[in-house]
Amino acid sequence: MELKLYDTLTKEKRVFTPLDPANVRMYVCGPTVYDFAHIGNARPVIVFDVLFRLLQHLAKQGVWNGGKGETKVTYVRNITDVDDKINDRAARDFPGMALNEAIRKVTEQTEKQFHADVDALGCLRPTVEPRATEHIGEMRAIIEKLIANGNAYVEQDHVLFKVASDKNYGKLARRSLDEMLAGARVDVAPYKHDAMDFVLWKPSKPGEPSWPSPGGIKVQGRPGWHVECSAMAWKLLGEKFDIHGGGIDLVFPHHENELAQSCCAFHSDRMANVWMHNGFLQVEGEKMSKSLGNFVTINELLETDKFGGRLWSRATLRFAMMRTHYRQPIDWTVKGLEEAERTLLNWANILERNQTSFVEEASPNGSVLDALSDDLNTPMAIAEMHKLAEAARKNDLVSAQALHNSGKWFGIIGPDLYSSAGLSSIGQAAGELMPPEFRREVDLKVEARTAARARKDFKESDRIRDGLVAMGVELEDYKDRPTTWKLKR
Repeated sequence: MELKLYDTLTKEKRVFTPLDPANVRMYVCGPTVYDFAHIGNARPVIVFDVLFRLLQHLAKQGVWNGGKGETKVTYVRNITDVDDKINDRAARDFPGMALNEAIRKVTEQTEKQFHADVDALGCLRPTVEPRATEHIGEMRAIIEKLIANGNAYVEQDHVLFKVASDKNYGKLARRSLDEMLAGARVDVAPYKHDAMDFVLWKPSKPGEPSWPSPGGIKVQGRPGWHVECSAMAWKLLGEKFDIHGGGIDLVFPHHENELAQSCCAFHSDRMANVWMHNGFLQVEGEKMSKSLGNFVTINELLETDKFGGRLWSRATLRFAMMRTHYRQPIDWTVKGLEEAERTLLNWANILERNQTSFVEEASPNGSVLDALSDDLNTPMAIAEMHKLAEAARKNDLVSAQALHNSGKWFGIIGPDLYSSAGLSSIGQAAGELMPPEFRREVDLKVEARTAARARKDFKESDRIRDGLVAMGVELEDYKDRPTTWKLKR
């Protein structure tokens, strides 16, 4: 088995071989915790969750160590908790409170919201999730190295990276300095020696978070954005590691600057062996924007009817995201969600008709695994799952088991992925197409409620009914026949 990945830096797809056969190391840029995560933020989270699952699966098979035991997979996704947007939100939401205390409230609340949303999408937690503020010492250490190497300078209580000192600057974005200058939002500042130079450290304003500054600067300050990831990756994964991921919008300037900082600080030719970037996301054919009214958060998709006039199941959102190859742009549409949902409903119905007692296993079928091993080709993997579904429709129990296992491994089949909002009403009259686990769960709850009513335990009966309503289930009670149920329309 070979895993091939596309490298943004070299613009080629090649066989992935970890630098250390005992430990595959991956870093992905995480959220800046100042507000709810939008659906565009969800794309890299889901993409690299699938990659994390794939790396873990291959590691268990001993692909990289000759079968001599399991390879460790270390997945780091940072949390940026020092940023101007956080400061602005803190001042706005908690007027009169000390800024540092308000910032702590904002970051803790927003981090909790982020975790709730991405957990709901079936994403595994990373191995390590470092906060920027916990690694200020490493940031200062990198900055001191860059100053000593002649790649950074101190000016007016700022430390700036000297872009002209790095002959390889621009190789990730593949742009000339003139192109990058024209395409970047460059601050015109008197402390810069050159317009392209970027901030590594800056003085803090009164009340803002601050730390002792590097470079002999006497006033306290705080780090620039780009140096954060270089420091956390170095601390947790080493000077050079296997995979660095994020959205395509991060290639320039963020990842370009990370690459320059790390390579110059450690006299290295590479920071990551493979750079991976997912494509842009737009909504209904337009760039997502609050001014256009098409800005939608993960939470709104799961908990409100803002998008398409209804709630969406967690499995549907996750599956819809995987239907497009990660490197391609994706158009997030109501129609696309409905198509994804119909596929899941169809598969659930096929599994229910074919299963007797599935072995509870989560692993990709061989053909599904082959597709994923070709640069995380999820559309091809889904095509292979369609083939399994067609075979299962014809009572092929082996294919039904393989479809079940692959879907569970992907995080798109399982009762916990349907119960929060129900699986919608497309093509349903009385809930006939739904995951078998969901149907069994509801049937058991309805039976328990009937028993509670029979013994006149109406408090328990009401509690069970409220739980069913929260699952998207409507009950119909009769005097002369058993209670029936259906999904809400």
